[in-house]
Amino acid sequence: MTPMDEIRPEYDVAAGVGGDFAEDFDEITPPHSDDLPHDRFLDRELSWLAFNQRVLELAEDVEVPLLERVNFLAIFASNLDEFFMVRVAGLKRRMVTGIAVPTNTGRSPQQVLEDISHTAHALQDRHARAFSDLVKPALDDADIHIESWSDLGDADRERLDELFSEQIYPVLMPLAVDPAHPFPYISGLSLNLSVRIRNPKTDTVEFARLKVPPILSRFIALPDDGTGRERYIPIEDLISNHVQELFPGMEVLEHHEFRVTRNEDVEVDEDESENLIQALERELLRRRFGPPIRLEITDDMDDVTLELLIGELRITKQEVYRLPAPLGLTGLFEIAAIERPSRKYPPHLPVTSTQLLPSEPTEEPDIFRSIRAGDILVHHPYESFATSVQAFFEQAAHDPNVLAIKQTLYRTSGDSPIIGALIRAAEAGKAVLALVEVKARFDEQANISWARKLEKAGVHVVYGLVGLKTHCKLTLIIRQEADGTLGHYSHVGTGNYNPKTSRVYEDYGLFTADKQVGKELTRLFNELSGYALEKKYKRLLVAPRYLRKGLLNLIKTEIKNHEAGKPARIRLKLNSLVDEIIIDALYRASMAGVPVEIWVRGICTLIPGVAGLSETIKVTSVLGRYLEHSRIFWFDNAGSPAVYIGSADMMHRNLDRRIEVLVQITDPHHISQLESQLDRGMSNERQSWSLRLDGSWTRHFRDDSGELLGDVQNDTMQDISARKRGGIVA
Repeated sequence: MTPMDEIRPEYDVAAGVGGDFAEDFDEITPPHSDDLPHDRFLDRELSWLAFNQRVLELAEDVEVPLLERVNFLAIFASNLDEFFMVRVAGLKRRMVTGIAVPTNTGRSPQQVLEDISHTAHALQDRHARAFSDLVKPALDDADIHIESWSDLGDADRERLDELFSEQIYPVLMPLAVDPAHPFPYISGLSLNLSVRIRNPKTDTVEFARLKVPPILSRFIALPDDGTGRERYIPIEDLISNHVQELFPGMEVLEHHEFRVTRNEDVEVDEDESENLIQALERELLRRRFGPPIRLEITDDMDDVTLELLIGELRITKQEVYRLPAPLGLTGLFEIAAIERPSRKYPPHLPVTSTQLLPSEPTEEPDIFRSIRAGDILVHHPYESFATSVQAFFEQAAHDPNVLAIKQTLYRTSGDSPIIGALIRAAEAGKAVLALVEVKARFDEQANISWARKLEKAGVHVVYGLVGLKTHCKLTLIIRQEADGTLGHYSHVGTGNYNPKTSRVYEDYGLFTADKQVGKELTRLFNELSGYALEKKYKRLLVAPRYLRKGLLNLIKTEIKNHEAGKPARIRLKLNSLVDEIIIDALYRASMAGVPVEIWVRGICTLIPGVAGLSETIKVTSVLGRYLEHSRIFWFDNAGSPAVYIGSADMMHRNLDRRIEVLVQITDPHHISQLESQLDRGMSNERQSWSLRLDGSWTRHFRDDSGELLGDVQNDTMQDISARKRGGIVA
């Protein structure tokens, strides 16, 4: 089978849903408000675990295509790994250093850690049962069998004996633990076998560790037995049944699987780092050796081995997760990748935005001409990234009238055509500026590599501002027009310039030739690359200086409008809602009677439906084949909607420690499109989850008659495809 790292990028899931993790550990005291209850927030970490439970519910759902259920199982496991590596690790680090303080819910750090442990244990048990009791039997019914050694006949065992001897045995490295061999370092997320052996000559019992090579496929395909069934065996099962061969002359007493999760958070003091790139590279090396924070073991592990691991890894029994084999179900990405179209979501073919189609079928698309004709709003992955954003860069690279390209890069793919276009543009003599955020979590090494490649090609590379991550998604292209004037072509998006994730992340992007936007982006890029301090924006809301303030003013306006009897409503589509100041403003809007609708993918620490506090607030979540990643900010504004899209979530990190940009949508047609999408996602007629008072989520996927409700993402695809009016498929 395909190696894991070819199936998915690390910690950036290639389907459905994923976790958003960052250094959002600000211990912000909620604003003092005598009229607001002190217990008005949900715990952030438990809210995230509730999000991952929603992912698990998709894996448990028999209405979801089988291999997509397998994928959701793998996504759940990947998300939880990252949660421990970043969030739990960060909390523990702050406790050890003495800087952790009670949360905004009044819970002590130790209580939060206990809450996390209790919930995570229950979820991991449920996850394991979902695989063994629900998904694996369904795979069997579909003639996709994950076998164990005991299931195999003699012929299969003979073939596997040969495969083990020829391809696996030479790669294995058993490590003994004795006075001459200290306990080996156990790398994070690696799958290992603990082996206890007896020396028959001395009658002493020793311990050895055997690492399952991550370079090999997790699931070994078994030969066709003539039945047409697809059969696989976990590689650790195959190794376990040949473990005696690795210790000739010894008696193998016990062998069990285990897996360690380590702190893989990165800390770099920018103020003390003369060279941010070098500092990051050093820290990335240290990341591999972070302290253990979770030990997963199979439920058959003996007490002697367990006590040895606990002692050597220096972890607590609370951090031990005893689970049925197989461990590390991220490996199921391999099974999910099996080519069985009938067991996957029906394909959605992205279409070219109608505004980007040439007037005549024989004409070559001219994206600059299309943008000059009016603002263009594209909706990925329903509308093609290749024929919009990618085409934007490729045309700019070869257009002799393009003088300059300025762009922010937070995450991109390893073979990005956008990177290639920037290089070609620089080589053609155009002025190219790339602001590369090298602190993008788990993409640091890739971004460093691409930054150096861009520099070699003559691109002016800037590594962001000290103390701030550049998270905004911006491009500005300067072009000399036929009349001699300079045209400003801008793109402001909600998602990364990444062709791969654009196929599975739901995002919006605005193309505009509006002079005001171009002027404001010019000033912003000057601020990011130099020393300019811009303080005035009209169509942009920019963090950290103005975004929170701007949103608070918009919320206050809705309150005033409602009190004056004018139309008032707030609608937000977010990945996460955590910021206490924003939440309090939404509470005050609700207390004034303003309807508030929130569509959130992941974390939400606001409590809806509380009498006298949030009675007019409704919180909805949608999860599915695509990762809902766009952010929309809608304010009725007395019947003249003020609508923004952009990169910012309502979290401390986004509002205080990142460069984020929202752009106002002004085209009435685009405003109508966004309104329709908000209607669709917040409708009681579509599958979704609703947030309850206690922080739990209730899934709604059938109507009163038992029929399945509509699917937001399928309905969006149908709606956008219907706009084509005979346009070409991208």
